Amino acid sequence: MEPELDKTFLEYLCSTTGLPRPVCARLALDVLNEYSETLDGFVKRRHTDLKATTDLKNEQIYEQIAADIPTRRFAVNKLSTRQIRRLIYG
Repeated sequence: MEPELDKTFLEYLCSTTGLPRPVCARLALDVLNEYSETLDGFVKRRHTDLKATTDLKNEQIYEQIAADIPTRRFAVNKLSTRQIRRLIYG
């Protein structure tokens, strides 16, 4: 099931790009899907991909993954109300 798009954001995207609403919706969903991966999932997937498509050794793969991480955004894990409170008040 695809996530529901924020209507205000979708209207903003349409007005700033001049693209039709269905195209903007598809673009937004593609971006959300691309960045819905968790950090753990990305590391495991990237390791598997690099092992399958390169001749790199694990140490080199780890370095590549470490270089890739800052260029990505990741989905966050759900926080409990206690975790949220601790983030706010320490």
